[in-house]
Amino acid sequence: LTMEGTVSNVEVCNFAYTGQFDKLKQCILTDKSLACKTDQDHRTALHWACSAGHTNIVEFLLDLGVEVNLQDDASWTPLHIAASAGREDIVRALISKGAQLNSVNQNGCTPLHYAASKDRYEIALMLLENGADPNATDKLESTPLHRASAKGNYRLIQLLLKQSASTNIQDSQGNTALHLACDEERVEAAKLLVEHGASIYIENKEEKTPLQLAKGGLSNLLQRIVEG
Repeated sequence: LTMEGTVSNVEVCNFAYTGQFDKLKQCILTDKSLACKTDQDHRTALHWACSAGHTNIVEFLLDLGVEVNLQDDASWTPLHIAASAGREDIVRALISKGAQLNSVNQNGCTPLHYAASKDRYEIALMLLENGADPNATDKLESTPLHRASAKGNYRLIQLLLKQSASTNIQDSQGNTALHLACDEERVEAAKLLVEHGASIYIENKEEKTPLQLAKGGLSNLLQRIVEG
């Protein structure tokens, strides 16, 4: 990619990333089109400001009316970036400007997948309360609950279950969220899932049940809960 004609564009993106609000403002007030210019990664100043967490720049750009759902070359929207990076105020601002909550990137992940795997509780709550799908599946047929369970993110699992996440969805390997929790020895997470109807008997592609993946003590504990 030649740098010809993209220098100013990258400059604005750099200002957005490094938080140089005055310089960015100056550029854009001189040439409005720079607010929406895309760079070599097909990212705009908004993507970069979300990434670095510069709320003032994000709000300035959103007030100018820049496209809030633009996808970069890996199909990440500003909301994907902000959710993944844990930028609460920015997520709130993007949602208020109509950010699509269930847009999917190249891996088929929604912003909620990242909030779940990175344990961003407040962000996950905001996404869910505004209509994010708790059962969205990515390219590996994995849900946010799979993500949170593999990591043992207890409050996140609680939140997803409360927002009617389905416990027994199987990913492309045939694993449920409970398989992942048991495999990673996430005892509290596994217990919570079983208490909310996760089956200990579903077989994955290797014909293993969560019970078979659970180590000694956990296996007994889960059986006791099921037998009540």
